[in-house]
Amino acid sequence: MHARALVLTASLAMVLLATAYAAEEKTEIPKEMKGLPLVYSDSFDAGRDNWTETDPAAWKIEDEGGNKVFSLFQASKYEPPVRSPNNIARIKDLNVSDFVLEVRMKQTGREYGHRDMCLFFGYTDPSHFYYAHLATASDEHANSIFLVNGEPRVSIAQERTTGTQWTDTYHVLRIERDTAAGTIFVYFDDMTKPVFKTVDKTFLSGGIGFGSFDDTGNIDDVRVWGKKVEANKP
Repeated sequence: MHARALVLTASLAMVLLATAYAAEEKTEIPKEMKGLPLVYSDSFDAGRDNWTETDPAAWKIEDEGGNKVFSLFQASKYEPPVRSPNNIARIKDLNVSDFVLEVRMKQTGREYGHRDMCLFFGYTDPSHFYYAHLATASDEHANSIFLVNGEPRVSIAQERTTGTQWTDTYHVLRIERDTAAGTIFVYFDDMTKPVFKTVDKTFLSGGIGFGSFDDTGNIDDVRVWGKKVEANKP
């Protein structure tokens, strides 16, 4: 029995190792962006000290069966200077030009047309940034790449899907940004086919963040490969 148990334990270990390798392979940096170094990673085991939020009281570190995640669990008491998302948590002291961003995200709110989670980039200040808004249904204010440039957000996606199916589990999201070409690609689970595409050079660098327009959700396993630059000015 002891020998059999050892065999079973070894077999299980091999399966778990193979699964881990498969997960890592799924989220490895794209070949065309191999020159970018990893400039930030966070699994939230050490807390949230590297983050700044529009309303710190709306965010907390949550334990999910031993795994720590960063949870947006209630609405932020924050009024943006122009119409744009209310709930934002950004990485402190990180500004990048070209970058690849990956994250696991789970939407925890009710189902409706604008049920969303957001990824922020090119952030300079509260009225100058981009964000990818992934929502259940597309319209002029939802499920697109948006530009906030001193006025209410404007959809700038040249290609996008008709909607995002969040379900009630985690999904892997990725943004690829090439500032020389101006391209912005956004992926949801399938890293071979973007859900949003556009070309825009309004902001060529800035900060990175996550959140929601006015919903709730969790983030985990943040990774950013990129070119670090000085903080830009609008």
